[in-house]
Amino acid sequence: MKIRLKPLGDVADEIMEEVRDRVRVIFHCPIEMEAGFSDLAQAYSPERKQYYSSKLLASLKKSEREERVVGVADVDLYVPRLNFVFGEADILSGTAIVSLWRLRQEYYGLAPDKALFLERATKEVVHELGHTFGLEHCPNNKCVMHFSNSLADTDLKEAHFCSACRPKIIL
Repeated sequence: MKIRLKPLGDVADEIMEEVRDRVRVIFHCPIEMEAGFSDLAQAYSPERKQYYSSKLLASLKKSEREERVVGVADVDLYVPRLNFVFGEADILSGTAIVSLWRLRQEYYGLAPDKALFLERATKEVVHELGHTFGLEHCPNNKCVMHFSNSLADTDLKEAHFCSACRPKIIL
């Protein structure tokens, strides 16, 4: 099993590398970086001033059958009927997208906290990868697969799968 991380738009290499290293520890498999794409304009909604995550997700391509791909974007994502999303996954294609936009303390007018930001980014990437393995949301609020309705939910959960979810992932 290989997991590939692709920056979508302008995402700092340092962030991508740190997230890669953290995700590798959780999944115990190769995590490779691959060039993404920089033109996100096709997914931009001027009315919402956000990017439609499903359009970006559809643009992600996998190169091998037993591979997962996660696009990481530093823009605000949405899907219809929701104000925003931290990420989205397509189980059938094994692709996912994660937004870093609302994971930073600065978004909420607070002082930067790099460690907290990287922890949140890791949790969201692991969560969306869990969906690509067919996992649904977990009722255990400490499990990484618990649904994050807010950033407080993300902060409460751990970056790892609970004992009920972990066995369902086959690498």
